[in-house]
Amino acid sequence: MKIPHSKLSRTALTEVVEEFVTRDGTDHSEVNKRVADVLEQLKKGFVELHFDQKTGTCNIVAVAT
Repeated sequence: MKIPHSKLSRTALTEVVEEFVTRDGTDHSEVNKRVADVLEQLKKGFVELHFDQKTGTCNIVAVAT
């Protein structure tokens, strides 16, 4: 289910994005930079926030062009 990121508070959105970018634990770059990059991609419409009811997780997926 697509969740409009603009409907979340800034704090909630940041926490969702932070959880997503740290999920696999293999990228050792600066977490704050990765969060900022994803927030910018959301703002520009390159990616979307989706909630999976089956797993109870949020995912960020690329928008099909």
